[in-house]
Amino acid sequence: MDTSKWIAWVRRHQRWLLAGAVIALLTQMAIAMVTTAVEQSPTIDEPVYVGTAVVYLEEHSLRYNPEHPPLGKLIIATGVAFTDPKVAPGFNGHEWELGKHVVYEAGNDPERLMLFARLPVILLTLLFGLVVFAFASDLAGRAGGLLALTLFTFSPDVIAHGSLATLDVPVAGFLLTSVWLVWRARRRPGLYLPLAGLALGAATATKVLSLVAVPVLIPLAVLSVWHARRARGLDLKAPAMLIGRGLLAAAGMALIAIAVVWASYLVVDPRLRWETPSGMQPLHGLRTLVDWLPFPQPLKDGMRFQFELEDHVWHNFLFGRHYTGSLWYYGPAALLVKTPLGALAIWLAGAAVLLSVRRLRPAAPYVLLPTALLMATAMVIVRDNGVRYLAFAPMFLAVAAATVVAVRGRWVKAAAVVVVAFAAVSSLMTFPYYLPYSNEAFGGPENTHRYLLDSNVDWGQDLGRLADRLKKDYAGERTWLVYQGSGLPSHYGIDAADPLAVPADQVHGVLAVSDSAVLGAFSDPMGGGGTGGGGQPGGATGDLAALIAGSTPVERVGHSMTIYRRP
Repeated sequence: MDTSKWIAWVRRHQRWLLAGAVIALLTQMAIAMVTTAVEQSPTIDEPVYVGTAVVYLEEHSLRYNPEHPPLGKLIIATGVAFTDPKVAPGFNGHEWELGKHVVYEAGNDPERLMLFARLPVILLTLLFGLVVFAFASDLAGRAGGLLALTLFTFSPDVIAHGSLATLDVPVAGFLLTSVWLVWRARRRPGLYLPLAGLALGAATATKVLSLVAVPVLIPLAVLSVWHARRARGLDLKAPAMLIGRGLLAAAGMALIAIAVVWASYLVVDPRLRWETPSGMQPLHGLRTLVDWLPFPQPLKDGMRFQFELEDHVWHNFLFGRHYTGSLWYYGPAALLVKTPLGALAIWLAGAAVLLSVRRLRPAAPYVLLPTALLMATAMVIVRDNGVRYLAFAPMFLAVAAATVVAVRGRWVKAAAVVVVAFAAVSSLMTFPYYLPYSNEAFGGPENTHRYLLDSNVDWGQDLGRLADRLKKDYAGERTWLVYQGSGLPSHYGIDAADPLAVPADQVHGVLAVSDSAVLGAFSDPMGGGGTGGGGQPGGATGDLAALIAGSTPVERVGHSMTIYRRP
């Protein structure tokens, strides 16, 4: 087939080829996420959400995990429901105890339960990939859509957290969807703004922090209505009426979002039985505005829980330094480590194109303003526990990156393909260890623990892998374990003792230690303790440092745990 016939054939079948490319990209992402979901033991936060989802199904009670609205856990419940989950009647422990009980103690199959809890989030993540493709295609055509989808489907952070039964990817995806629909409202506001309200409501009903996007979404909705009516030649001589119509439409969008939040609570408990827990701290300053929000009381009390969590003194780690509190630059620094170099380069290029190319400039506020606001929020009020709080960045900035194909010049498009391919290869090379990924400039996943901790690298996900390694290579040997996570070692067949509970001269044989504990033992300026679940002080002490110093490292497990041999 000569070149002209080949080109003609491609043009005749371009729709099918495009559909095939989209399906192929999403399929490889699905394989990566399902593989990750099957191989990883429960991460620190997951049992809480899974246990809460089971209580929703069995008891229709809102009493667990009130710090987050119900929708994300209802999504998890759609998968959990297929496992016929059990919880002991009358169980009344803390939410962390609930998670352990449901996953390991109530008679459920932990592996099956966790996989089915993760599957709905995986499916939702794949659907968000279609949103990325559609948004980017609106801005830069089908080629731009494919470029953005490639970046999304090969994003290690999206794969890592999109394969877990957690809330970070769902809330980011719902926010992206709401912004895309507001953008589409520039053509048909009557259709797309109500849909944007549904998506914004879904984001708020998943994590209330998404409310920070409202100050951007409302003006963007007004702008879309303005553009739509001016494009039709309406109200040209009445700008005040244009703005008024826009504000009215934005208010309608907000009301729909509020209704979605209420519905998420009523689905769990139609009678909305809730009592404000005793002992909650009173609100001061701007926080008192929470009482004026048009949301159910459980959500308002959940926000108060969040405020109390933010007021705790958290122990964190960045670039080899342990510190307390938060650093404003933690988020950008963590993204620099955790994002493929090719993705970083083309994100910046896409943002520059959006701002500089005249025909694309109208889209810049829709893509870049929400990204900037969410990033600023993360830098100011979000705990330094991981890039999972920045899951919006790979989504919004993939859309921005798509616009590079609009720049004239074959070399630009060729360079874009090379850069995106570099990002994809970097992602493929970390399979299936996406959670501890870091790019080549920081030494790859084996070295991530030198720069970051918590959900960036060591979130308790490798307990099952450790069990397999111990059975294969260390069967019958005395084993000691310092593990920081939500998994139950005995369930995986690990018969190990706590080396910190006995004198050091009694610790001999195989010593397995989580990275967080290792770095905490040697680097914590507080004199002991690494970072445990969610950044809280863990169990590592100077005794652990002495034990490790007197041991020989043998091998690494999953890039998050180290096996030592102690004579």
